[in-house]
Amino acid sequence: MEIFGIPHQAFLGQLMLGLVNGAFYAMLSLGLAVIFGLLDIVNFAHGALYMVGAFAAWIMLDSWGVNYWLALVLAPLTVGVLGAIIERLFLKRLYGLDPLYGLLLTFGLSLILEGAFRRQYGVSGQSYSVPKLLSGATNLGFMVLPNYRAWVVVASLTVCLATWYLIERTRLGAYLRAGTENAKLVQAFGVNVPLMVTLTYAGGAALAGLAGVLAAPVIQVTPLMGSNLIIVVFAVVVIGGMGSILGSVITGLVLGVVEGFTRVFYPEASNVVVFVIMAIVLMLRPAGLFGKEA
Repeated sequence: MEIFGIPHQAFLGQLMLGLVNGAFYAMLSLGLAVIFGLLDIVNFAHGALYMVGAFAAWIMLDSWGVNYWLALVLAPLTVGVLGAIIERLFLKRLYGLDPLYGLLLTFGLSLILEGAFRRQYGVSGQSYSVPKLLSGATNLGFMVLPNYRAWVVVASLTVCLATWYLIERTRLGAYLRAGTENAKLVQAFGVNVPLMVTLTYAGGAALAGLAGVLAAPVIQVTPLMGSNLIIVVFAVVVIGGMGSILGSVITGLVLGVVEGFTRVFYPEASNVVVFVIMAIVLMLRPAGLFGKEA
């Protein structure tokens, strides 16, 4: 049996692999969308924070024997604290200015973080083993799916939907949105807006760190892992709509699948298909598929 001229095993197998890649795109674009949507900051340091999360998990295992499940909590918290420090020391001075200043600052910070890790660990990758509970694979009939990759998809979707619900459907999310639009009014109700803003950036950074921990057993942990991915993730956010949380999640998953299928039909275009889609979307709908027109 064939689907579009491709054996159905290969077709469905590529669908599953695309979902795995899309899960990483969704997780990273989620953090970017949260930070831009609530703080109006184009966070170019997001890829570096993703890398720091992966390295934090690897260092915890290699130096202190901290297992994967504990690192899944501690590493994002570590990156979140780093994010809070960045917001308090640097970004708070840029609120109200052109977003270009925030982009340049975070780009510089990403270079500093990447350079520091390259100096300490070099450019060769560090391996992080899959936890025993998730080792092995499951035969789906059309492909053998590694259990860890299935876990990545489930964990990413759970975190993405929980974050969307928190921001869009809870009182805390309402405070966050209101605080970024009219800080003085929200402060008049006794809400500590500066602390809320710091925690928002820290939360977005922690999401990047969590994505890094999830990625560590799948790819080599290297200082370049964030810079190799961040441009694609920015394209995902632009296509979904800058600041649209649900749009970023859906677009990340869909583009992961599209990229996977492109490798089957036309491998040479797999590295650029996301950017081609971005160009088409920007011509037809500059605000993105799920963004609001100005």
